[in-house]
Amino acid sequence: MEPRVHRLVAERLAVDDDEIAREVSLTDDLAADSLDLVELAIDLEAELGITLPETTIDELRTYGQLVDVVEARARERRASEAQAESERAPTWIWARIVSGQPGPRSSFEQVGWLTPYTAETIIDSALRAGRGARLEMSVPPDIGGHALSRLRAEFSWLRQRQVGVRIRRDPALPPAGLAM
Repeated sequence: MEPRVHRLVAERLAVDDDEIAREVSLTDDLAADSLDLVELAIDLEAELGITLPETTIDELRTYGQLVDVVEARARERRASEAQAESERAPTWIWARIVSGQPGPRSSFEQVGWLTPYTAETIIDSALRAGRGARLEMSVPPDIGGHALSRLRAEFSWLRQRQVGVRIRRDPALPPAGLAM
């Protein structure tokens, strides 16, 4: 985190890297005025996905304090995201992996809640099926677009291993929350 803060401070305040150290005063040593600090906070918020209230910005004196505040805000954001993720109900899925190897086609099917363990099992089976294998996954018809995109992103890296991935909504599956 600190290298990103360092880079943004150097860019925003137009100072050399060697002028920035933890004990350096943002206003006295780096000549930042209140507008510079607000613009720096905006840059940090945009790049790091955090929020820096104006009262926090007003209390900052040194570069080290800025780094500490940014790291604390980033930890808070990650903790909040982890909490939200842990409260998210798993998705009911049907998955099939069809082997891409020559010879008789073999397949693996999995039906149930998509937990981290289930995802790991599906990925392991897809990788064992080898190059040219296909992962076909169906999810409930009412799953949201964001959840569907997140699911596609979770398995998309299999394409780099020459495993085809197709994840789609299936009207034959029960709506989310009703699957058993």
